[in-house]
Amino acid sequence: MITAETRAKYKTTIGIECHVQLKTATKLFAAVGNDAREAPPNTLVSHICFGLPGALPVLNKEALHLATRAAFALGTEPERFSKFDRKHYFYPDLPKGYQISQFDEPIIGKGSITITVDGTPKTIGITRAHLEEDAGKSTHLAGKDYSLVDLNRAGTPLLEIVSEPDMHSSAEAKAYARELYLRMRYADVSDANLYYGNMRFDVNVSVSQTDELGTRSETKNLNSFRSVEKAVDYEVGRQIELLEKGEKIVQETRGWDDAKQKTFSQRSKENADDYRYMPDPDIPPIVLSDEYVADIKAEMPLLPDDYREKFKDIGIESQVVEDIIAVPETAKLVAGILEAGGAEHARRVAFWMMLNQASDDEEQADSDLNVSYENLIKLSQLVSDNKLSSTAAKEVLTEVLASDADPEKIAADKNLLQVSDEGEIAKIVETVLKDNAKAAEDVKNGEMKAIGFLVGQVMKQSQGKANPGMAQELIKKQLGL
Repeated sequence: MITAETRAKYKTTIGIECHVQLKTATKLFAAVGNDAREAPPNTLVSHICFGLPGALPVLNKEALHLATRAAFALGTEPERFSKFDRKHYFYPDLPKGYQISQFDEPIIGKGSITITVDGTPKTIGITRAHLEEDAGKSTHLAGKDYSLVDLNRAGTPLLEIVSEPDMHSSAEAKAYARELYLRMRYADVSDANLYYGNMRFDVNVSVSQTDELGTRSETKNLNSFRSVEKAVDYEVGRQIELLEKGEKIVQETRGWDDAKQKTFSQRSKENADDYRYMPDPDIPPIVLSDEYVADIKAEMPLLPDDYREKFKDIGIESQVVEDIIAVPETAKLVAGILEAGGAEHARRVAFWMMLNQASDDEEQADSDLNVSYENLIKLSQLVSDNKLSSTAAKEVLTEVLASDADPEKIAADKNLLQVSDEGEIAKIVETVLKDNAKAAEDVKNGEMKAIGFLVGQVMKQSQGKANPGMAQELIKKQLGL
């Protein structure tokens, strides 16, 4: 077990490569379907996917469009000139014997995103992001001396985003992964479904007692923010333990065993020259015009930081803001309420939506919110006007979200509207005070706990319809307090 004192002697350095699957209808270079989630093996394939002799790739125009949007989400613009290269390696799920990628002239150059950890903002540099095709999938059957290959995923368009080694803790790595995920979702370049591997994180970790970087390991294919955090923690401990024993760190690729919460060795890490990169002769270079870039910039939606800025006007804690932003549809809804109805209603709707949203740090699924701002604002106004209790409002909310019906009608049909008629409540209070003389006397003698009992009796006699605040004030008034 490595002590905190020993860990403090080492500086941790982390860089992350993230593969983002672009949400195109077809593959990067072939006109076959791109959604392999439920497809039987080797059904979304063509001669291009199999790498048959003479098969010529054709670049998917929409992939270029989405990569350009991603550039703006990463705080930069796309490069006006980029090209594709062949990255050579042999593996059964790569029939051509090379992967079409971008080596020295990628579609996106340097950018940055800002994360916040423990209330402190930090900027993480983006080295580059390049387009490439995915490989197929190999399945290694237990107890068998053969493997199966599924090429449905071969040719899926990926954007590989490479960070600078600017992170120095597992918390920073987790925050970066989450922010990258949010930006890709808000920019609408990927479905970013972590479960299906639409985003996968490769985490590079090294430790050193000097300013010189140590030998790094790369843990591949992490598909949750939590696994990013835990893999970093494990690797830091493993590497420090080896160095403390006088052993050397091996530069290698490692996998993550989620059940055991530990990494394991897979293979030695290749260097760029091992891949024998060469320009792809079948695909012409990409040249983007200023007009093309400007048109895509003009269509960009609001990004997470834009919503964070908007929600400063609501007056809610930063963690609640992050919970809202975790689901883009919720963020858009709350922002719309803020614009249409003001801060009070936006704040109330935000907390209502949090009750309908899972409280977890992993990805949140969008649900179709086919509800009008008008009805949510009307429901909030019923609470502001003391016509509906907070508890009753949550019950009405469920039906409003399901049907977008008039909230006041729903409340009336459910007999939930509060009575705010002072004369009517005063009559009930008078009866309650007569029937509960001792409790009334206790209140008059300063024992204010008893007033809660009396309010409860008023609510009981009114079948829960009386406005409790008004009931309490009328009790005090009739007792001469």
